[in-house]
Amino acid sequence: MKITPIWIALVASWAPAADVPTGFRVHQGRAEILSGAEVMAQSPPEGLWSIACDWRESWPADWHHAAPASTTQAGEWTIVKGELNACGGTWLLEDAYRPEGRAVRALRRFTWKGKETAPKVTLSVRFQARSAGAEVLLPGIIYCGNPSGARSGRVPVFTNRPGEEAYYEEHRYPMPFAYAEMRRGARLAGAALHSIPSPAPHANIRDQWWSLGVTGLGDGTELALLSGPCATNGKRSSIKVYQQLFAGYDNTYLNVPPGAVIEKEFLLEGFPVTRQGDGFRRPLKTSLDIFSPCSVEDMPSFAEILRAKWRYAQTRWREGVGLAVFQKHPDRKQAVMGWTGQAEAPGYALQILSEGLGDPAAPGLAQRSLDFLSGAGFYAGGFHNWYDLEKKQWGGEELLSQGQAMLAFGRAIAAGRRRKADTRLWETFLRRASDLHAARILQESWRPVSTNEAVFVAALVKAHELFGGETYRRAALKAGAHYAQRHLTMREPYWGGTLDARCEDKEGAAAAFQAFLALYEMTRDAAHLEWARHACDVMLTYTVVWDIDMPPGRLRDHRLRTRGWTVVSPQNQHLDVWGAISAPDVYRLGQLDNREDLKRLAILMYRSCGQMIDPGGSQGEQLHHTNYIQRNQAFDILKLRGDYNESWTVFWITAHFLTGAARFAEMGVPIWK
Repeated sequence: MKITPIWIALVASWAPAADVPTGFRVHQGRAEILSGAEVMAQSPPEGLWSIACDWRESWPADWHHAAPASTTQAGEWTIVKGELNACGGTWLLEDAYRPEGRAVRALRRFTWKGKETAPKVTLSVRFQARSAGAEVLLPGIIYCGNPSGARSGRVPVFTNRPGEEAYYEEHRYPMPFAYAEMRRGARLAGAALHSIPSPAPHANIRDQWWSLGVTGLGDGTELALLSGPCATNGKRSSIKVYQQLFAGYDNTYLNVPPGAVIEKEFLLEGFPVTRQGDGFRRPLKTSLDIFSPCSVEDMPSFAEILRAKWRYAQTRWREGVGLAVFQKHPDRKQAVMGWTGQAEAPGYALQILSEGLGDPAAPGLAQRSLDFLSGAGFYAGGFHNWYDLEKKQWGGEELLSQGQAMLAFGRAIAAGRRRKADTRLWETFLRRASDLHAARILQESWRPVSTNEAVFVAALVKAHELFGGETYRRAALKAGAHYAQRHLTMREPYWGGTLDARCEDKEGAAAAFQAFLALYEMTRDAAHLEWARHACDVMLTYTVVWDIDMPPGRLRDHRLRTRGWTVVSPQNQHLDVWGAISAPDVYRLGQLDNREDLKRLAILMYRSCGQMIDPGGSQGEQLHHTNYIQRNQAFDILKLRGDYNESWTVFWITAHFLTGAARFAEMGVPIWK
């Protein structure tokens, strides 16, 4: 399939938002964030500083505001001071601003000079971007309103109606920034507020942090930090706590004692945007620069991770008469190809890793497992990917899982051919699956519901590489172009890559990234590489760039470093080890673009996810870095954060590490050193 002019037009000027510094000034009593001479965001008209002195109806009340009384320069710093008589005493207020890279760094100081404790106080940082109908991105939480997930009622949503509020705990953010993309006439502009996350001092409730988010203004969007209050989906003092439900999170105010000094550090940036749906890429890059997360000296090594995971993988091996397979659960008689089972994955990975593992038996397990899986039953729409070990029957019809399994077979065939292994059964299976799915995609009626079928693109590219044939190539190109048209503008953000959540998610973005990258490797068409960069950046917004401080609990016991882990989706807001499988694609993009930062980030993503492996090599899926749990009830939601569910140990948590390392090794990364 030839890329038509419409696709060329989509990427003709596709590039990250202009990498020009953000300007700052104090003008007529307001702090202004500038791009050139244009004001991108500014403090509210009622004042630079805003403090609430009461708490009523589950929200801050009795707001008071103050404007600057003086402005001075101290080297690069612009220092602004003021006073506010409120809450029964006097607040001394001070901001300091200086340029830093593409952004402006700021430090806000509140000093309470009252003679008594000021109860029920809320402090804030507020800046307003004036343009109606801006699209908002809050990393890991809200993607342009979450239009796909909104139908479920299980995800945060934000439509930017006047007065609508969306504020979430800072520790919920993998990248702590709020971004608004604005249309100003024929031009686009972006504004972002970055937070340096911190617990709120003198907090009223346990483990209370600052909150970050947005308020709809009608003619603009307010980007703000609050000293605790949260709001979502039209309800104040509410947070996303359960997989399917929200819960109350009330009384998050401060009780400030006399003489207290409270500081909050943040950064601001404003900039022109080249294309719709593209501007978030600049604050993403800025966030990576702010936190510089890529050090791995305190992380487990590749070799340590792999030997533990191989040790544990062998506990899932089941072999008998007519059976040779890796089991999905430790105690359920099921084997599953793709997604949560990944029974096919070791068939590729062990061929690459066996020498380093020092286990000459490993390639034999790879051979026998793929020989067995090649006998999977087919149906009209694909092949069955679930196998019942007791009934000895194939079932299941998961399209996402089929695409993943096909790609693993393709990689295994390529590795097997190099080793002179017998790949005949594998090739027969992959040809049949590729023929079926290529024909299905090439039908005029093909219209996938979500981004999940992007997984077939890399699989069909691999089939084309192995077997030739124009049909596989045409189907891959058609699917890639389809997803570029749907997602590059972010009117419909990448979504639907998880099996248990139909919403915006990192797996959807990862599937598109993998697809676009595979197309570029096949065609060397610059458009495909631009698409891959965009999808990669969306995927990376789910990647944690800072080490989230944990309260007492399992994660604190293990001194968990969260940088490099990924959150799942706006619905499932826990950490998982997905980075182990997506990191090699990030590394490959780093090779293609000669970007050492991406390569270092990819290594971090893999090695950081090797934390929490127990001595037997097992590791759970759900790490609770925020006030969230993957079930729909809890005894005390204030005690969820810092806990860890290690009982859900499906095989993907092991297999993705093996596959990821094998891919790194094939790209020349010295994983055994």
